[in-house]
Amino acid sequence: MKHIVKILTLLVAISALWIGLLQSSILPHGRTWLLPIYFIVSLGCYGLLMVGIGLMTFPTCPAEGLLLQKDVDEAKEYLKKKGVDINSN
Repeated sequence: MKHIVKILTLLVAISALWIGLLQSSILPHGRTWLLPIYFIVSLGCYGLLMVGIGLMTFPTCPAEGLLLQKDVDEAKEYLKKKGVDINSN
């Protein structure tokens, strides 16, 4: 719920800024109408940057790795009991 409030607050602030720029003569009228498109493109670039940084700095989790290996071993045992050949491609 807190994230929704933050996002809505940000959208209201950006909308207020945009409407203020439309009403004033600080920016040319033709360029002011393109601001939402620039914002959406910038938001997409920011999202891609955050995903890239997250992938480059992906933390290793040894405890989670051990749990995953345990799950894999349990699945192999289960398949052996069912008579499924796990080595065939």
